[in-house]
Amino acid sequence: MAGISQKTRRLTVCAVLCGLNIVVMYLGSIIEVLDLSASMIASLACIFAVIEIGGTYPWLIYAVTSALALILLPFPKTVALIYLLFAGYYPILKAHIERLPRLPAWAVKLAVFNFAITVLALLSVFLLRLPDGLFTLTPWLYLLGNVTFVLYDMALTALITAYLRVWRKRLRIRMK
Repeated sequence: MAGISQKTRRLTVCAVLCGLNIVVMYLGSIIEVLDLSASMIASLACIFAVIEIGGTYPWLIYAVTSALALILLPFPKTVALIYLLFAGYYPILKAHIERLPRLPAWAVKLAVFNFAITVLALLSVFLLRLPDGLFTLTPWLYLLGNVTFVLYDMALTALITAYLRVWRKRLRIRMK
């Protein structure tokens, strides 16, 4: 380990995280009920990279995982689209958005989510040719989506806090 540079170690960790993401998303695409959950679980790798590695590495994980998911996952590629259009980059943006005051931060978060859900719904209908009833742009989609998003964001914050306060010390991981 002494001869391995810090840059090589970071790149290796990113490659392993990308591989784990693809495995998780593949399971989510095989078991269609887990497509949303698999995308959200895969996004945890980006959170880890933001906290422990920093720099452009989280964006590299997002880009490589998105590309591989679009290429390797079976059709329909809903898991890959959810990751590409929201779950993959949101944890990275969350770190930057939360530097804003609370009210503007929530406005930006909700705007990002609503834009992503609109694009996802349109792509699902026009690109993937899923039935219109599955992702119809209705007020209910936005209402339920926003409630779910707020709960997801709060859970993500609690998970990040638990990692920083408890698990990081126990695991003794220091990449920076």
